[in-house]
Amino acid sequence: MSSSFNSPSPTQRLLASSQLIYQGAEAAIYKAYLRNSAFQQKAKHSDSYGTCTIVEESAPVLLKYRFNKRYRHPSLDASLTRQRIAGEARALMRCLRSGVNVPGIRMVDAAEGVLGLEWIDGRAVRVLLPGGSEEVRPPQNSDATEDVGPDQCEDAALAEFGVDRDDLLNMIGVEIAKMHLADIIHGDLTTSNMMLRKGSKDLVLIDFGLAYHSTMVEDKAVDLYVLERAFASTHPDAEPLFSSVLASYEKRLGKHWSAIKKRLDDVRLRGRKRSMVG
Repeated sequence: MSSSFNSPSPTQRLLASSQLIYQGAEAAIYKAYLRNSAFQQKAKHSDSYGTCTIVEESAPVLLKYRFNKRYRHPSLDASLTRQRIAGEARALMRCLRSGVNVPGIRMVDAAEGVLGLEWIDGRAVRVLLPGGSEEVRPPQNSDATEDVGPDQCEDAALAEFGVDRDDLLNMIGVEIAKMHLADIIHGDLTTSNMMLRKGSKDLVLIDFGLAYHSTMVEDKAVDLYVLERAFASTHPDAEPLFSSVLASYEKRLGKHWSAIKKRLDDVRLRGRKRSMVG
């Protein structure tokens, strides 16, 4: 995004020294360490979401880089990128202030399209629930595990974190309820966008790129419906799993649950009608 004509900006130099983890259509994800002295001395932008906050050198940081989109006009691209970086940062800040387990913000450079977040050392919930990934399953030719089924392997993976499946499903419902009580809509709730942190029993919600603020019951119901469909498409026998999530969500939401439950039923009905029509 914006930079000096003579030399790359400190943020650009940080990106160049970082390890690319994932390349998507909208953004690239890097693992970085904030060790560059020039970066640490970077002046603050006038934009309240353009400051660079530095953490201790030894802590890795996840950098989310919204790169230039050549199919958009440069001015429009720069404006949209600033808005989306700022919007994601605002959603995360609101969650943090409300006690939702989300990554901490480490730096924001809206002009360069970079959001720096706390590095979460853990595993995605997707691979810790049945059917989420072959990654947690033993090799088929392993004599030591030939009688161990997939569910047992996933339960063993959960045991490394000191939780069982019921604990995990309960934590999912609680964190989503806390987020909705803060009037934040995630926009892309899947088990891939939740992580279980090593060294603690914290479930962390991640990837708030589509998140926004809303008090509308409809938006919260749609958020839940997106997660329900994600469970159905990713995890076999998803109904009891998602029912456990909803039970803990309901308990945490209290008096606000009845309106959301009614709207969720409506959203499900609309979804079934669309499926029938095709």
